[in-house]
Amino acid sequence: MMPKITLTDAPTPEMREAIASRLLEFNSRRVGNSEPPRLLVLVLSDPASGEILGGLYGWTWMSYLQVHLLFVPEKMRGAGIGRKLMMEAETEAVRRGCCAASLDTFSFQARGFYEKLGYSVFGTLDDYPPGHSRFYLTKRLASGVTP
Repeated sequence: MMPKITLTDAPTPEMREAIASRLLEFNSRRVGNSEPPRLLVLVLSDPASGEILGGLYGWTWMSYLQVHLLFVPEKMRGAGIGRKLMMEAETEAVRRGCCAASLDTFSFQARGFYEKLGYSVFGTLDDYPPGHSRFYLTKRLASGVTP
């Protein structure tokens, strides 16, 4: 039997969960890790209004911290906020048993920032988006992550 293939640009949460849970179960059988990914989120918010201004969104799984999103408003950059977010995430990842972290960034974003924090490029996707590059970075974590 050939399955039906449906294209959508408006998936439901149930669609994502159906795919993700099957992939997670497959991966876990192969690597012997029965723990599901665990979200790790740090939120930057306005103390007066509570409005979310930015933050870090990622997860830990299979002994790795995966930083998926990091955003600090432009007017707040250079004050150490991004560094503080990364250090807090790394410290929590180590507490959860992680030995390394990975993330990606574009050439017009923050490669230098991550390299100053000890991340190194292990892969590059050129001309994505056109005229730019996407960099994949990693860092070994140790049990005494220092800010």
